[in-house]
Amino acid sequence: MEFFRGVNVDWMGKAKYFVALSLILLAIGWISIFRRVSQNPGALYGIDFRGGTDVYVRFAGKPPIDQIRKGLQQAGLSNSTIQGISDTLGSQNDVVIGLEQTQNEEASLDAGKQKILDVLNATFGAGNSGKPDFNSVTPSQLAADLTQKDPLSLRTGAGDRYNQLAAQLTAARDTDNGGIVTSFDQLKNAQGVTPGVLSVLSSDYSLSSFAIRDAEIVGPKVGAQLRKQAFWATIYALGGMLVYIAFRFEWVYGAAAVIAVFHDVLITLGFFSLFHYEISLTVIAALLTLVGYSMNDTIVIFDRVRENLRLMRRESLTEVVNKSINQTLSRTILTSGLTFLTVLVLFLAGGEVLRAFSFAMVVGVVVGTYSSFGIAAPIVVIWNKYYGGKATPVRAGSAAGKRAAVARS
Repeated sequence: MEFFRGVNVDWMGKAKYFVALSLILLAIGWISIFRRVSQNPGALYGIDFRGGTDVYVRFAGKPPIDQIRKGLQQAGLSNSTIQGISDTLGSQNDVVIGLEQTQNEEASLDAGKQKILDVLNATFGAGNSGKPDFNSVTPSQLAADLTQKDPLSLRTGAGDRYNQLAAQLTAARDTDNGGIVTSFDQLKNAQGVTPGVLSVLSSDYSLSSFAIRDAEIVGPKVGAQLRKQAFWATIYALGGMLVYIAFRFEWVYGAAAVIAVFHDVLITLGFFSLFHYEISLTVIAALLTLVGYSMNDTIVIFDRVRENLRLMRRESLTEVVNKSINQTLSRTILTSGLTFLTVLVLFLAGGEVLRAFSFAMVVGVVVGTYSSFGIAAPIVVIWNKYYGGKATPVRAGSAAGKRAAVARS
């Protein structure tokens, strides 16, 4: 399938506009990064890299961010972070409360989690009645309480039956009600629930306006090690691709491709700061994916340039590059367009777990596509224009001499 035929766009003549766009995006993104880092050095990193405790909390209504922040400050946790998250439709009222840790002891990390829980309980009244919170109870704890009270009057063999009932109640809470029960009447349709069971629940348990959905703990030493490994993984990927393209084409092609890919990564990181996303291990995986994707698109154009250099010996390199980009334009639109639609759907419907990964892919596919013909190709043309003629002379009859003659024409 080919969308465009007979295209004759002067891409190299428009290269200055692509460069200007890149400089603007880089400036805006990295000004945002420097501002965030100056305010909080760990603001850019997720828990994977900075180390600490992240507690995922879901509220029955709109999360009271200011009230949460005030409670954390009163508890001496002013260095904590609060980030509101929601699904595509905005129906999930979740926040992530992060607490940076500077010690390595597991007890200290567990204490950080407990501090956040204590603040939430004190701020929103959970546990003030002296009753455990049903929205936080585990199936085993609930089964033990039901077995003791025996609301179904089973007497013998009650343990297995109440284990099953506890699992059904917690499933109704987590699946049917999104993890938040505001009234015990919401559980009356669960399998095996009787008025006696609801009576025991209402007398033995309280209902808070929030529920702890998950908690993650990473030590600061582990976070620092992960940051170092992620950095070197990216550098090794770029270095390996530089060597590959330099071997397959010429070193200037490899340098141009690596500069373009490095440009893609820097712009994507700038967008992460602008939209307040954190850099985590999944984001590094996305960036490495983008490195390969952008490099592949660049190689396709360079390969067509190499073919056309043999066929268009009388044309200048600028004309050859323009012709090559125009010839591969249909392929670029098809592959990049379909990839963009895929990652866009992933971003919109993939949920919060994949949100940062898919955001990096959405930005990277767009930036990586235009950098192939707007950054990498112009670098090769500029290098050959200003420095190609200064290379060491070679024998005219050799293959290298023919290429040099074409580059200088």
